[in-house]
Amino acid sequence: MSIKTNHKHTVAASCIGYVTQGIVNNFAPLLFITFQSVYGIALEKITLLITLNFALQLVIDLLSAKLIDKIGYRTAAVAAHFFAVFGLLGLGFLPDLLPDPYTGILIGVILCAIGGGLDEVLVSPIVESCPTKNKSASMSFLHSFYSWGVVAVIALSTLFFVTAGIENWKWLAAAWAAVPLFDALYFCFVPIYNTKEENEKGIGLKELFSVKLFWVFALLMMSAGAAEIAMSQWASAFAESALGVDKTIGDLLGPCLFAVMMGVSRSAYAKFSGKLNLPAFMIFCAGLCVLSYVLVSLSPLPALSLAACGLCGFSVGIMWPGGISLAAKSVRNGGTALFAMLALFGDAGAAAGPTLVGLVSGAFGDDLQRGLIFATIFPVLLIVSVLLAKKGEKRRMRPLERKEK
Repeated sequence: MSIKTNHKHTVAASCIGYVTQGIVNNFAPLLFITFQSVYGIALEKITLLITLNFALQLVIDLLSAKLIDKIGYRTAAVAAHFFAVFGLLGLGFLPDLLPDPYTGILIGVILCAIGGGLDEVLVSPIVESCPTKNKSASMSFLHSFYSWGVVAVIALSTLFFVTAGIENWKWLAAAWAAVPLFDALYFCFVPIYNTKEENEKGIGLKELFSVKLFWVFALLMMSAGAAEIAMSQWASAFAESALGVDKTIGDLLGPCLFAVMMGVSRSAYAKFSGKLNLPAFMIFCAGLCVLSYVLVSLSPLPALSLAACGLCGFSVGIMWPGGISLAAKSVRNGGTALFAMLALFGDAGAAAGPTLVGLVSGAFGDDLQRGLIFATIFPVLLIVSVLLAKKGEKRRMRPLERKEK
């Protein structure tokens, strides 16, 4: 199986790309308390790191629509992974090398955000363009590796902190940097296929925005991002408050369990997708998501609420990759612009979801249960958008059927 000619290597490199994204998005937050205690960095500055990471990823989503087409997918993929390498190394060593430790951390976060943002836009169209038999299964399989990356970085980092001591976190940053370094070299050799229809030019942003069906998928991606991140970001706090456990156990019972179940969902769909209707399965999972948010919020039993947190991870697993698959099928020749905008709206939802949960919770005296019950609106909106997408697809297909007759 030649690396230079077999598309399975392209899929494998893209899967490692999503593991890389899981690392760069979740490693730094594990160290926020350490940054405060070791370097005396105020909480407001730590909050700025989170905001900056999100804002940069949105900017990358927006700029990549034109940038990637100019420099090419291979060059962009290799560059994305080197940004991640230098970002992780920067987080580990720049705080001690520069006069101001916060500046070093800031540089590391910026480089990681650029690498993660590019990876998010790149790997989906790269896999979509591969000559695979089942596109939606391949997309779900690909996205499962983000979940496994999150699980790995939380579980293995926690194990490292317990055994080697959290004071040695710099060497763990260097160890995690080996993953994107390997993948940067891997992407130098794997085949990269044309991401547009043969003999067709990918549409630009202006033309994309004129497609009514695109806005349906924009709503779908925002709903998917909000439903996923609203629970995953608050899962640790919920585990700590509901079960009264410390942060280490809270991280393992909350976001780690959520990510495991999300990965299981995506892997299961990839395996059984031939027997499932994607829109119908997405609607079913959105219904499960509504149920999980209700159980988390209203169950009198903490253990049942925790199980519902895992159920939520399973239910949101198909939303993001499923939305990308449906959009790629329905919006022809969307090219880089389509994937970049889907990532942008997904990220916008990912930012809005936990923020709204926090605001609603705060309005009710920091009652997290109230905030999470409000979040049921996100999977409901996803159901609406999937139904609208199905209706729009039927309308699009009618003229084609008349022409064939």
